[in-house]
Amino acid sequence: MDKPSQWSKNELVAYILLYVANADLNETEDEKKYMLSRVDKDTYKSVHKQFDKDNDYQCIQNIIEGVKTHNYFENDYAQLFADIKLMIYADGEAEGMEKVTLSFLRKILKK
Repeated sequence: MDKPSQWSKNELVAYILLYVANADLNETEDEKKYMLSRVDKDTYKSVHKQFDKDNDYQCIQNIIEGVKTHNYFENDYAQLFADIKLMIYADGEAEGMEKVTLSFLRKILKK
């Protein structure tokens, strides 16, 4: 997969959702279904391949670079954070680490 500066919006959203889904170290089937409702299967697979290679620090750096490079959200992160919240509750409950991850992403992306 290309560098985050070359990712499409769908690839970036998939990567962010994967990061959130894996915050509790357990990507559930419901979370996967939610991601597939947001992005196509090929995008999901290619992004997941990249995500699996990256450590936590690299994930954060990729998210920051992707968001800043493209300005996809034009300083309005409402839709992105709505997607993240839906991901957190995709399996019926929000784990503590998922909530912390949401809060962390709010802080780093709104700088």
